[in-house]
Amino acid sequence: MPVHQATITLRTAGRGTQEITAAVAREVARSGLKRGVATLFCQHTSCSLVLMENADPSARRDLEAWLHRLVPEDDLHFTHTAEGADDMPSHIKMALTRTSESVPFTDGTLLLGTWQGVFLWEHRRAPHSRHVVVTVMGE
Repeated sequence: MPVHQATITLRTAGRGTQEITAAVAREVARSGLKRGVATLFCQHTSCSLVLMENADPSARRDLEAWLHRLVPEDDLHFTHTAEGADDMPSHIKMALTRTSESVPFTDGTLLLGTWQGVFLWEHRRAPHSRHVVVTVMGE
């Protein structure tokens, strides 16, 4: 089975979601494959990936605010704080979400739903350089 693999590198602006659908679609197109699956893997422990609504940003903001309330930075029980107050909460948020996603494609086009997009979800306050490995397999 043919495989194409590439790494998408992006700079986040700090906490929040950043759409990477177009970058993933470019790798599917570069693969030359017509149908199969694109697997995405985030190589970090303080950000994650999410398939989410891409039409109305308020849906992502609501999700981000909900998770921030679930895992606040001011929890006095955290001992892992070497990199700041947002360090351990970022690790927990990553563990509660996903570091990989799989998206099928046909005719070289991602089979996302009408309002779906692929997002990198930065859990840290500060900007970071992030890497997402895209592996495209198919025929």
